[in-house]
Amino acid sequence: MKTILKVLGIIFLIVVAYGVIAMLVFDKNYHYEKSIVINAPQEKVWQHTGSLKAYNVWDPFSKADKNVKITYSGTSGEVGDSYHWKGNSDVGEGKQTVTEVITNEKMVTKLQFIEPWQGFATATFTLAPEGNGTKVTWAMDNELTPMMKLMKPMMDMQMNKMFEQGLGNLKKISEN
Repeated sequence: MKTILKVLGIIFLIVVAYGVIAMLVFDKNYHYEKSIVINAPQEKVWQHTGSLKAYNVWDPFSKADKNVKITYSGTSGEVGDSYHWKGNSDVGEGKQTVTEVITNEKMVTKLQFIEPWQGFATATFTLAPEGNGTKVTWAMDNELTPMMKLMKPMMDMQMNKMFEQGLGNLKKISEN
């Protein structure tokens, strides 16, 4: 019995120590990015990244709920282009709005998360020539709440999974 209590006490102390370290060490500014080289010209890749409707074809996030409701507004591919989504607990509810466009090079969007938590983030898609192809960099920036700081390693793993899958999907449709 004493051994079990000691083990449980040690586990508890490790969890508390991690929480304190995470709060002190992890920066509140979160940046995650992933890149891929696609064997297609920028103009062709831009067809799949330059508007939110095109983005939703390959983005794995919205695919997590087959019944997600998406409503588009604004002019596709221009500043103000936006969509609102509402889905199950995996997808939640939110809005994404284009805030900057440099045709064939860059699109910046503002994400507003409504449910299951409230928050904001910025997503950026950057296209640049790379050899005979196009390097696509997908980045996400936001500010971490104290609870999100604790979950940062899990966030990194989830972001890596989603970005890798999304960029892989983008590569497939852009190279066909």
